[in-house]
Amino acid sequence: MKLTQKLLCLTLVIIIFLSGKNLFSQSGKWQQVRFAYLADLHISDVASNVEDLEISVADINTLKGVDFVVFAGDITEFGSDEEIEIAKSIISRLNVPYYVLSGNHDSKWSESGCNTFAKVFGYEYFSFEKGGVHFIGTNSGPNMRMAPALVPREAMVWLDSVTRSLPREKPVVFINHYPLDDAMLNYADVIDMLKRVNIQASLCGHGHSNRELNFSGIRGVMGRSNLRAGKVAAGNAGYNIVTISYSPSSSSSASVSSTASVSASATANSVTVAYVDASSNSTTNTSSKTDSGSDFGFGKISFAVRSNGVTHEPWLTMPLLKHSENPVMHAPVGVVWEYQDDSDIGSAAAFAFGTVYISNTAGVIKALDAADGSLKWSFATGGKVFSSPEVCEKSGVLVVGSTDNFIYGLDARSGKLLWKVEAAKSVLGSPTVFGNLVYIGASDGVFRAIDIKSGKVAWSYNGIKGFIEAKPWADAEGVYIGDWANRVYAFEPKSGKLLWEWTNRKGRGLSAAAVWPVKANGKLFVVTPERRSHAIDAKTGKELWSARGGREAIGLSEDGSAVYIKTMQDTVIAFSTKDYNVAANAKASNNSAGNTAATAAANTAAYTTNSTFGSPAEYNSAVNTTGNTPIKLWESHTGYGYEIAPSPMTTANGLIFVPTDKGNIFALNATDGTVAWQYRFSIALINYIRPITYQLPDKHTKTNKDSHLQKSTAQPGNRLLLVTSMDGKVALLSY
Repeated sequence: MKLTQKLLCLTLVIIIFLSGKNLFSQSGKWQQVRFAYLADLHISDVASNVEDLEISVADINTLKGVDFVVFAGDITEFGSDEEIEIAKSIISRLNVPYYVLSGNHDSKWSESGCNTFAKVFGYEYFSFEKGGVHFIGTNSGPNMRMAPALVPREAMVWLDSVTRSLPREKPVVFINHYPLDDAMLNYADVIDMLKRVNIQASLCGHGHSNRELNFSGIRGVMGRSNLRAGKVAAGNAGYNIVTISYSPSSSSSASVSSTASVSASATANSVTVAYVDASSNSTTNTSSKTDSGSDFGFGKISFAVRSNGVTHEPWLTMPLLKHSENPVMHAPVGVVWEYQDDSDIGSAAAFAFGTVYISNTAGVIKALDAADGSLKWSFATGGKVFSSPEVCEKSGVLVVGSTDNFIYGLDARSGKLLWKVEAAKSVLGSPTVFGNLVYIGASDGVFRAIDIKSGKVAWSYNGIKGFIEAKPWADAEGVYIGDWANRVYAFEPKSGKLLWEWTNRKGRGLSAAAVWPVKANGKLFVVTPERRSHAIDAKTGKELWSARGGREAIGLSEDGSAVYIKTMQDTVIAFSTKDYNVAANAKASNNSAGNTAATAAANTAAYTTNSTFGSPAEYNSAVNTTGNTPIKLWESHTGYGYEIAPSPMTTANGLIFVPTDKGNIFALNATDGTVAWQYRFSIALINYIRPITYQLPDKHTKTNKDSHLQKSTAQPGNRLLLVTSMDGKVALLSY
């Protein structure tokens, strides 16, 4: 009886196993595309370079399951006819299809004017599909003339056509020798085209090392050089094995057979690849196919170094993105209207009375109808304007500074001049209105408080040591501003009495002068170009903590609980504005750390050797001796790249809006800093992103079809962004 029960149980297990196995093979079988990814071969008269390529080609021929090989540029050292022929003779030994792109070394010193490369390999850019994934590759100069890289115009026209023709759900991998950053002049145009499709990654060479990159939201991967002197697995020739694997959805059709052979038809300088199914002898041009493996359940892309006959563990693995989840394709942004000014704009736009107010470098203040961007009125000053206008809705007065040395008060509804105050030098600072006063700094060493209605100077402080370009923070407790002499000042709002000065004791170029300071929980927050963030006691001017990170851009959460710091490379950091870590040897009370008497005495002694400060007390207040550190709430690697724009970050509806110097807007989730979406607004620095509340007339918003942005589904009344950029572009966006 027991034996019979055991046999029944065993039989049941076998049936379940076989059924599950059969079910998986029918509906859950993983598809896989695997290829070798080589870059920077630099074939020349250096024998080891030639030998390294021979080693890698021979090694690839021993591998099973490699579908094709991609060569990402710098095939040769000088692009000579002989070097190209040598490279071709070795590469052609491969037993699988291969696709070759040129790099700067192939094109700059080419004795044939770049003709031999195209003639020998038969094309300069390619497009093909394998296993439901589409691959696109373009060459990049400079062609003959030394200059930054450039995807040639004919390749750009071709790329434009290819990206417009592909289905949006089709996973795409792009290959180019150069990274898609400012090392290549038309990188932004390439990125815009790639964002039309479900771009998974952009592969490149040029840097001779394995690196994970981010190109305005597009995931980037730099591959190592094939040379034995490469930075990865130094001493051995090597390359990367890239594996794309995914589980097809139940609706997707079968992928191209792994036993298919390949044929290619070249047109002009491009090649379109078709796979030939060996079992049916039928040819399908997969570049025009719309449903082959275009949908999938989930998947991943992995990169592993292959060197000295060993495939190492993947050094990078990333998920395969469905088109519905790809953030570069789905910024929920609609364009309500756009206005292109005839001058540059170096200031933020203001909003009041259903009107948008801008200032430009021609010295003109303009009022635009918020409904459609049409011009209502304009007012010309006598100099360039970099000051961001501000409107007091209570009095109806617009205030702005100009490089003609005047501070202007205009009727916000009509543009009529109401008053003006003369300074001794240019007025670059932006005004801040609080109560009945407007506060503004200039380049003449004077900080002024002006009655908003009459235009009379209520008080002025003449001890500013450097010029002012930023916008002050003002509240009932103080007015705070930095200058280009390494000082931050605090004034009593009504009397103008100097409450304190703070300095980081660095050179002029490291001043907290471009940052718009923010305040919360009794602390003033600034960042400096020395790449540090500082929290200052708003009452005393004593530094409470400082931390690595930042430059000139800062932001504050909607509830004031977090301060946001934009670093120079990809990262935004959120620090708590309330609590911080008090050093073990520091005394603290109510979360406000102070210097001990012994420390103060030491600082007084130190003052005698530092003539920068006016007194021992000033030196004492400037030095952070606490050793305190901020509490980090989160850190987000956003992918905006190298970034130096001083433009402040703003917040609304649970999002943080990050302006960049390359015209991109990044929206981060305030809870954890993850990227919610990104939007390419312009080619130039974004001055400011102002969230506004305004009930638009009943009409549809336009969408940017070229970027395939989705029509905004948000209610336009409270989800609008007013944006200006340095190239004179103004727009009202819905999100």
